Amino acid sequence: MGTTQLPCRSRSFCFTFSLFVILLHQTAAERTLKYVVAIFRHGDRTPIQNFPTGLHKESKWPQGFGQLTKIGMQQQYELGQYMRKRYSNFLNATYNRHEIFIQSTDYDRTIMSAQVYLAGLFPPVANQIWNPQILWQPIPVHTMPLSQDHMLHFPSSNCPCFDELQNETQASWQLQNKLQPYMGFLKTMAANTGYDVDSLKQLNKFKTWNTYDTLLCESIHNYTLPEWASQYVMKKMKELAALSLQSLFGIYKTKDKSRLQGGVLVNAILKNIKNATQPSNKRKMQIFSAHDTTIGALQMALNIFNGKLPPYSACQFFELYQENSGHYSIEMHYRNDSLTDPYLLRLPGCTSPCPLEKFAKLVSPVIVKNWSKECGKCQIHS
Repeated sequence: MGTTQLPCRSRSFCFTFSLFVILLHQTAAERTLKYVVAIFRHGDRTPIQNFPTGLHKESKWPQGFGQLTKIGMQQQYELGQYMRKRYSNFLNATYNRHEIFIQSTDYDRTIMSAQVYLAGLFPPVANQIWNPQILWQPIPVHTMPLSQDHMLHFPSSNCPCFDELQNETQASWQLQNKLQPYMGFLKTMAANTGYDVDSLKQLNKFKTWNTYDTLLCESIHNYTLPEWASQYVMKKMKELAALSLQSLFGIYKTKDKSRLQGGVLVNAILKNIKNATQPSNKRKMQIFSAHDTTIGALQMALNIFNGKLPPYSACQFFELYQENSGHYSIEMHYRNDSLTDPYLLRLPGCTSPCPLEKFAKLVSPVIVKNWSKECGKCQIHS
């Protein structure tokens, strides 16, 4: 019995269609994913601290301040499941210690976030199941003391030059111009929160950011908010919190600040990616569990920050591909909403994907060779 063929309208149509199918196949096969770096913010947590007139003390929260909640656990588990689907044809179906390395800042919430995320990414199967009643397996999460963590914990401590740049930022006309429209609101906010206006205006003191954060945590968990915390007030405080994040790592002498903060993480990511191009490399993925400040510092160092606070479980991806030509390229994606696909990001000055060599050249201005030395004495590069 002969093979049934679809009739062609014309020879030219058949030729064009066949060529299209061939090109489509070649396009799909012309690149290979080789390595992934992912940096995510921890899941939903309790407030970090209260403000003077706050209604709910730390004792109202079962585990106290700064701790991962059940909602946060669900968010991180979902992120792990998402990445299992996204990289199902790349990662091994079961956990393999040679393929993945996970590092967290030394906080309960980020360590726990990494653990729950890994439960979603690598549920045990077959001979990895050690207890049928618990479909979970232990996977190591690495940390280092906060005082030594200059790669993920921002702003890094023990850096006098960065402190100097922060003081300059707070006094700069660039920041003052952005802060000016909020002066009246800050006076009202001071009266409501119990803080003085001067401390609220100093965005690097985190008073406005922490106040917004505390009220947001309380609203997520259905705690009663103060009468003055209207939608309008929350919106304004959210804007100020985002401005506070920007003032930390951007707005003024961004390159200089990035060299001491986010650029350190850029350098670590780039080193891992370059190592992944070596034939001896077995690792496929590097995972970092960190904070909104980590993602903010990283994105501002790369000049891809969208001006908004990274939400809980926001995740920044770096994907290394080997093109059909043999050359390597980097794609960046940002997932800040579990209901939509991650956004494709483009490094300014490059295409997407960006050739690895060009990526390395473009980020070189924010990479410092001797962090301790540059922290001790400011060297202006802007």
